[in-house]
Amino acid sequence: MRVTAKAVAIAASVLLVTGCSANANTNANSTESTGATTITAAYSEGGTTLNPTEANDVTSDTFVLAAYDQLVTYATEEVDGKQVANTAEIVPMIASSWEVSDDDTAYTFTLRDDIAFQSGNPLTSADVVGSFQLIADSSSASFLYGMAGISTVTAVDDSTVTITLTAPNHLFLQILPMYSFSIMDTKLIEENGGAEWLATNTAGSGPFVVDSWDPSTEAVLSRNDDYWGDAPALETVNIKFITEASNRVQLLSKGEVQLALEIPAKDVAALEDTDGVVIDSRPSNKILYFAMNNNIAPFDNELVRQAITYAIPYDKLLTDVMQGQASPMTSSVASSTPGFTADGNNAEYDLDKAKDLLTQAGYPDGFTFDFTLGSGFQDWNDDAVLIQAELAKVGVTMNITNMARAQFLEAIATNQVQSYISRWTSFVNDPGYHLGLLLTSTGTSNYANYNNADVDSLWTEASTEPDQEKRNELYGEAQEIINEESPWAYLYEYNIVVGLQEGTEGYTSYPDGIVRYAQLSVN
Repeated sequence: MRVTAKAVAIAASVLLVTGCSANANTNANSTESTGATTITAAYSEGGTTLNPTEANDVTSDTFVLAAYDQLVTYATEEVDGKQVANTAEIVPMIASSWEVSDDDTAYTFTLRDDIAFQSGNPLTSADVVGSFQLIADSSSASFLYGMAGISTVTAVDDSTVTITLTAPNHLFLQILPMYSFSIMDTKLIEENGGAEWLATNTAGSGPFVVDSWDPSTEAVLSRNDDYWGDAPALETVNIKFITEASNRVQLLSKGEVQLALEIPAKDVAALEDTDGVVIDSRPSNKILYFAMNNNIAPFDNELVRQAITYAIPYDKLLTDVMQGQASPMTSSVASSTPGFTADGNNAEYDLDKAKDLLTQAGYPDGFTFDFTLGSGFQDWNDDAVLIQAELAKVGVTMNITNMARAQFLEAIATNQVQSYISRWTSFVNDPGYHLGLLLTSTGTSNYANYNNADVDSLWTEASTEPDQEKRNELYGEAQEIINEESPWAYLYEYNIVVGLQEGTEGYTSYPDGIVRYAQLSVN
């Protein structure tokens, strides 16, 4: 066996997702040592589930990472004076160490022996095996299970688990820290009738208990005072669900909330000048794109899609809408992603070029199409209006249909929406993860129906290529094809903007955009 868990040696110095060190002692978390503090946070939406295997929105994911632990987690590091996640470096969490077979297809994890679930049940290898089965059987996380290349999960003894892969897979360890791969109290789940119970209940070992949750109003997280690791500094987290962005901004500026998400770009400058408010704005791999359904005319014509990309007012989107809180997007993956390339993307704002391409495509007088706009994000509204006006200049009529957020998500998942704007954050900052979900023919989030056999083949080959340089070459070839065929028009890459009250410390930026409350404290 080839030992690769070098992270064990450094784990004690690394701040884990749950705010505990790998060498933490059971109950090293007295209220006397941490104090009793409460913060209130403002989110734009209330979440949809507490089930780790079905969660797919920031609010639901936040609850899962508060209430559950995973086998391993991401390291963190300081960059330019701020804490950020390093998703390429994996460190212990529930697993204290692991070994990898010489052929890179078998990972044997040794579990910590001091972890109990919030129910009081001890965490054993049976829970790991049962949790992975729930993941494999789920409607949401099962795709990730396949992407990780998992073949079997076997309990060697109560504290040892071996996971075998179908082939070497560089994404495996990077996917394991995701909330979808939380380890669940399978005994408690069985006692309550199975996986459906998890939608509104938790069965984790994490640093917080979800005391209450009403998706229309608020949720309350309370510190787990029996947590196996270091206790969070916060005793209580009140999360308010406030759809209207202006109300979140007002509450933050008045000091009535200590943390606010989804801060509109237009409000950043004023908040930065507000006493007591700190704006944390950082580049991210969160992208916004204009999707054109490749199966629905006229967007089944590559020339039409290319024409649209030349009619997008990119500079206006960045300056007038995002006001400096975004940067250009020039490929199907974000510029901060390893293996990124803009090769093949020649699009720039050029209405004459757009008209010429429309003529070549057989639409010299333009055409009319339907655009579905999901609610909840002011920049989407502003972008849609600007794009609509520019397309009109080349004879293209864009009919905008507004749709509530939940309805919008349901609609695009049918793969029948002609065009739409959507944003995406790849929780694992790797082109294989990103392209696999969004732009392979079997990708579960490929709602624009892009399908290219060469892209699929390159992605499949790269997924088992152990050499990162060769892997990135393959992903680069795939990006070049996608960029040329233009299934999307690339709008911009967001900054992650979080509003904090002065004295709220410990915020760490992760690609998934999820706040880990166990890392926060209030001075």
